[in-house]
Amino acid sequence: MTQMTFAEAEFANKKRKTRREIFLERVEALIPWAKLEKKLRKHYPRGENGRPPYPLPTMLRVHCLQLFYNLSDPAMEDALYELESMRRFAGLRLLERIPDETTILNFRHFLEKRGLGQVIFDTVNQHLADEGLVLKEGTIVDATIIAAPSSTKNSDNARDPEMHQAKKGNQWHFGMKMHIGVDETFGLIHSVATTPANVSDITVADQLLHGEEKTVWGDAGYTGIEKREEHKDRPVDWEVAMRLGRRA
Repeated sequence: MTQMTFAEAEFANKKRKTRREIFLERVEALIPWAKLEKKLRKHYPRGENGRPPYPLPTMLRVHCLQLFYNLSDPAMEDALYELESMRRFAGLRLLERIPDETTILNFRHFLEKRGLGQVIFDTVNQHLADEGLVLKEGTIVDATIIAAPSSTKNSDNARDPEMHQAKKGNQWHFGMKMHIGVDETFGLIHSVATTPANVSDITVADQLLHGEEKTVWGDAGYTGIEKREEHKDRPVDWEVAMRLGRRA
């Protein structure tokens, strides 16, 4: 038996579970890890110069943690050092090597280069549907801006051409926008689309609906969606929030 660290001892003896622990336990049970690992393993590098890569199950869970909590690479590395609940979820110990921010970045690039992010998303969604956890009665649509560096101090002396600036309220943002469709009952994301930040939410909504909804929910950014040509014959109840200026 290996020696227990102080952090592990304190974690084991605390009196109650945190919300983070409860959430991660549910995620551990929901996600089909074995299926995902099987799909990724044939692409996973074997390591270079005799140094083996971090185990695939560990890096896959670290990647998921980063998505769950919207953490940058440095912040994800810090969280693995600071939070025992995250280390346990990822199968890591302080006595062992902890992935640094470069390793975390390289794993994300590995997924992006081979289009494996979409494979992960589709595999999880299919598993949840097979388990009856996506009811398809209603969809909540929403969008969020993902900020990117606006500096031109790089090798190309230019901003990323796939990203644009957009005004939200009285503030300008530069980056991309992630549009999501969420099951109204379980809160599970079933569809994702990405665009430059200046693309209107309403123009991407048709990519977020699976076609079996009875109700679609959205904020005021989707006002008038029922009048658009792509939704003309869609038999759903549109529940769109009223704009602030029209409220009594």
